[in-house]
Amino acid sequence: MKLTLALAQINTKLGDVDANLEKHLALARDARQGGAGLILFPELSLTGYVLQDLAPAVASLSEADNPVFRRLLEASRDLDMVIGFVDEDPRRRFYIASAYLSRGEIVHVHHKVYLPTYGLFDEGRFFAPGDSVRAFDTRFGRAGMLICEDFWHASLPYLLWQDGAELLLFASASPGRGLNADPKLASSAWVEHINRAYASLFTIFAAHANRVGFEDGLNFWGGSTVFDPDGNLLAQAPYFEETLTLRELDLNQLHRTRARLPLLRDERPDLLQRELERILQRQKVNAARYNSEKDKE
Repeated sequence: MKLTLALAQINTKLGDVDANLEKHLALARDARQGGAGLILFPELSLTGYVLQDLAPAVASLSEADNPVFRRLLEASRDLDMVIGFVDEDPRRRFYIASAYLSRGEIVHVHHKVYLPTYGLFDEGRFFAPGDSVRAFDTRFGRAGMLICEDFWHASLPYLLWQDGAELLLFASASPGRGLNADPKLASSAWVEHINRAYASLFTIFAAHANRVGFEDGLNFWGGSTVFDPDGNLLAQAPYFEETLTLRELDLNQLHRTRARLPLLRDERPDLLQRELERILQRQKVNAARYNSEKDKE
């Protein structure tokens, strides 16, 4: 089975959902004409990244009758889409989210679990953290979505792998950081390194769409990639340029790689569960001991 994947490496207009939506629809048309079956957009592709107090104003309910989603769902009838947006739940909490759309339906929504609040990041002040990570079925096989900081934590790609994902779909709005003697930014080198590692360790396809452009003093570097289950780089978008990158994936590579390297077969999640329970119990004991000693002071 073959899948032509489109990496939509775009610049967004901060807070202008209408303009960003039109860009999504235009690129979706271009991707369809290029034979793509799936298009992957970056983190918060419908809204821009440095939203802060704008988050409630640009939030969209992930429902079919939402005006924004209605147009996207119509576009998804013959092209699967992963889009980035601010999701609003029924209790009026706001999440950084990615939605997988296919054949006019919302297949799955992922809420960003890890919200960075270090360095130049302050997401935890404005958004609620997600509390689950799950793989889901698509017409191209089982997939899993993660957003930026999520895939800096090895536990989440591991959970998706154990949940049956064969295609990891990563979205980010990663600003450039770490200038040094190497012509490549430290941030881009690190992201590419871990994405290749996930593809190799989990014998899986790992696709990543990162945005470009300037926003509130941040410069987003792009460099979107897709790696195959052998860790080979199949495609990479240029740095700092808005572009649509198409690449055909041979999904049968999963069969060939896993027959040669049966890491999934030999994995022992039961051992992991047992050892995590031991570690958590030890942490509880240590915390109780610490609190008891503090009370005596």
